[in-house]
Amino acid sequence: MSGFEENALSTREASSSGGDQRTMRGPAVLGASNSASGPTSASEDVRTPHGNSSSASASTSNSNSSHRKGGGASTYSDRFIPCRTASNLMGLPLLDNPSPSNQATSTSEREDSAAAYSMLLRTEYLGETGSPMTSTSTDKAAAGDANSRSPFSPTRNIFRFKTAGRGVATPGTSSESPYSLSPVGGDGPLGSSLASPRRTPRKIARSPFKVLDAPALQDDFYLNLVDWSPHNVLAVGLGTCVYLWSACTSKVTKLCDLQPDDSICSVGWTQRGTYLAVGTNLGEVQIWDAARCRKLRTMSGHRTRVGTLAWSSHILSSGSRDRNILQRDVRAPADYFSKLVGHKSEVCGLKWSYDDRELASGGNDNHLFIWNSASSSPTLKFTEHTAAVKAISWSPHQHGLLASGGGTADRCIRFWNTATNSALNCVDTGSQVCNLAWSKNVNELVSTHGYSQNQIIVWRYPTMSKLATLTGHTLRVLYLAISPDGQTIVTGAGDETLRFWNVFPGPKSQGSVNDHTVWSLGRTQIR
Repeated sequence: MSGFEENALSTREASSSGGDQRTMRGPAVLGASNSASGPTSASEDVRTPHGNSSSASASTSNSNSSHRKGGGASTYSDRFIPCRTASNLMGLPLLDNPSPSNQATSTSEREDSAAAYSMLLRTEYLGETGSPMTSTSTDKAAAGDANSRSPFSPTRNIFRFKTAGRGVATPGTSSESPYSLSPVGGDGPLGSSLASPRRTPRKIARSPFKVLDAPALQDDFYLNLVDWSPHNVLAVGLGTCVYLWSACTSKVTKLCDLQPDDSICSVGWTQRGTYLAVGTNLGEVQIWDAARCRKLRTMSGHRTRVGTLAWSSHILSSGSRDRNILQRDVRAPADYFSKLVGHKSEVCGLKWSYDDRELASGGNDNHLFIWNSASSSPTLKFTEHTAAVKAISWSPHQHGLLASGGGTADRCIRFWNTATNSALNCVDTGSQVCNLAWSKNVNELVSTHGYSQNQIIVWRYPTMSKLATLTGHTLRVLYLAISPDGQTIVTGAGDETLRFWNVFPGPKSQGSVNDHTVWSLGRTQIR
């Protein structure tokens, strides 16, 4: 065969193979890492994270086709074994930054952005901790030993599983919603710095915005001499008289004056705020029309002083030192229609539930009883208190939730579920608990105390964390009432002062700021 025919035959074979001479260099370069031809497109594809690509697969198939058609002396394997020695995984941002010799010079803003982005990737994927501001110096310090470390070391797991469940919150970490759209985890340093700021806690003024002088306000733990009506009128029992103070106009009205041998022991407004019940030291209960300053009727039945009163629609409950509780229907001519007997000492606390189905009573016998409106004996008895139970308050937010406080020997606030007859919680306040009142706007309550700190504490329920501790009274804070809007409380003590505090937020529709423009600041006298 002539040289011309050999050249023609080689040309035909090359054309029939579809450019196999170009693709045959791929396996040669991949099989021999020291090839003089240098990296080609096939070796660049090996640098991808997956290590194989469509171009590399095409190169292998074309090489096998050339081998069968050409039949030359060179033999190539039909298996594709990539060689990664030419790959440089250190350039990926998932690992440490490459050495300074391989980094391009850039402006200071680009360096800061690159450092922050690199720190973000290392934090989210490698679990490293550190501040983004110090990531640049850390990268420079770690650049020297980056090449000595293998990127595939067993201790450098790029992708690893976590065994902790999403719903399990560990101490010191914040739970992250599985539906969060943020690419940054909430438990990382960058996640915490990029998270939205927490809501600032509500500020409660530590001093009263108004003080009223209340001469002859008795320093007696078992009396209840202050009550606030739904019409924003404050009733205060001072000695033998009852005074009405209007919070809207600051006008003081003298409602009644008893005989010299008698005194006021308790006052209580009806739920509509039209009538006021007055308990006396001689055991009488008087009903007064506050708008007309006229006494409607006098009801007897107790043998000694009436220290506590509680309304439930037209039913008035009165507790006395004679250890009895009388149920009175103000519409009926009889003085009372039912007598509740159970306490072994003076009854000093009475409160009806918000649904008017249960009556809670506390006594000097350290007992807390729950009475049904249709029974004459207590349905529930709680005897855990070790001192007199005067402070009683039903929660307006949860059915059957009752809070009670004990005297000097007890000092505890206890919570009960009357629906399940169970004790829920007990908090030692360190002082005699004189009064309790729930906020109707938020799930919080306020307590007033006597011996030995004479403080007022605002609590968040159910954590029972202290929101504020208010001081100012020099004697036991024996009396407490809350305003109709649920924002302001008034406290009374044996120091003969009434102090007004803004402790609770208002309804959400009205905001949390109370308007005290009518309530002039300073110190005034109630009579």
